[in-house]
Amino acid sequence: QKELGSTEDIYLASRKVKELSVIDGRRAQNCIILLSKLKLSNEEIRQAILKMDEQEDLAKDMLEQLLKFIPEKSDIDLLEEHKHEIERMARADRFLYEMSRIDHYQQRLQALFFKKKFQERLAEAKPKVEAILLASRELIRSKRLRQMLEVVLAIGNFMNKGQRGGAYGFRVASLNKIADTKSSIDRNISLLHYLIMILEKHFPDILNMPSELQHLPEAAKVNLAELEKEVGNLRRGLRAVEVELEYQKRQAREPNDKFVPVMSDFITVSSFSFSELEDQLNEARDKFSKALMHFGEQDSKMQPDEFFGIFDTFLQAFSEARQDLEAMRRRKEEEERRARMEAMLKEQRERERWQRQRKAHAGSALEEGGEFDDLVSALRSGEVFDKDLCKLKRSRKRSGSQALEVTRERAISRLNY
Repeated sequence: QKELGSTEDIYLASRKVKELSVIDGRRAQNCIILLSKLKLSNEEIRQAILKMDEQEDLAKDMLEQLLKFIPEKSDIDLLEEHKHEIERMARADRFLYEMSRIDHYQQRLQALFFKKKFQERLAEAKPKVEAILLASRELIRSKRLRQMLEVVLAIGNFMNKGQRGGAYGFRVASLNKIADTKSSIDRNISLLHYLIMILEKHFPDILNMPSELQHLPEAAKVNLAELEKEVGNLRRGLRAVEVELEYQKRQAREPNDKFVPVMSDFITVSSFSFSELEDQLNEARDKFSKALMHFGEQDSKMQPDEFFGIFDTFLQAFSEARQDLEAMRRRKEEEERRARMEAMLKEQRERERWQRQRKAHAGSALEEGGEFDDLVSALRSGEVFDKDLCKLKRSRKRSGSQALEVTRERAISRLNY
């Protein structure tokens, strides 16, 4: 015990000696981790696979992980050599051994995984096919888009007059150069802004063009090569299930083996759904080719994401330019409103200043007018004459006394002389 350690260490060491493992250590460890997440015994996993997981015990992500631990031929050969020691096998080894006893275990597991993922993969592919089909139809049928392109061509011919004017058309790839052509006076204004101003003034109905092209954004995200690859994978997956189904029909089945009835029903339903998808994809390819031809790009090798992306980018720039113009108009209206308010305030201040001056002048005139009114009133009543008469009498008396004194002084002077 002193050499080996505690009792627990001795137990673990003896257990390691008893367990038999022929699987690679890293692979065995990962397999044990997966089994611990499944929380099912080997027999429960085996029954779930035979019954095509009618109890929904195996989630899609767990099935995907199980596919990584398919017993390889080298594993099976080693495990077969020690099958008489099955009780000593480690957890991962015993799991792989028991799964290898299921006839066509890998094909069954792949078929079950394909069945569980089929509707999800179909649901991912179908909107992409529909987007190409609908966007192609919209581009071909849109009258407003055609009218807008006519206006663009007319503007281009006018700008290139004398040089390259008189063109009958232009490549759709050059459509987005409109937004890059800036005004020489105001760099914030582009040819696209000018185009929208023309449309607003003369062709306002064309401004509703985006409403006719609602599926462009989705179609611009579709890579046709990847879509065709995914549809091809679905086709091969269905074919593989059909081949396995034919094989299982020829084999003696265990009582709980439900592969044949379950997968027969699946093939019937899924084949019909997939056939619809293929037909729709063929129609989408045809409509896309017609759309390329409609816009003079029949010789082009453009993919849907590139072709639809040109129009989608233009529509986004078109919408942003309209918002820019609306913002410019609001700013201009705000500046005009502010200028009007300032003019009104200035006029009001001038009026108030004039009124104050007028009141000041009126006050001084009122004082002068009051004295004048008093004089007129005195004239009418005669008081002014009484006052003046008294003043005149007092003045005459003063004048008489002064004259008398002067006479006396003169008389005295004469006498003294």
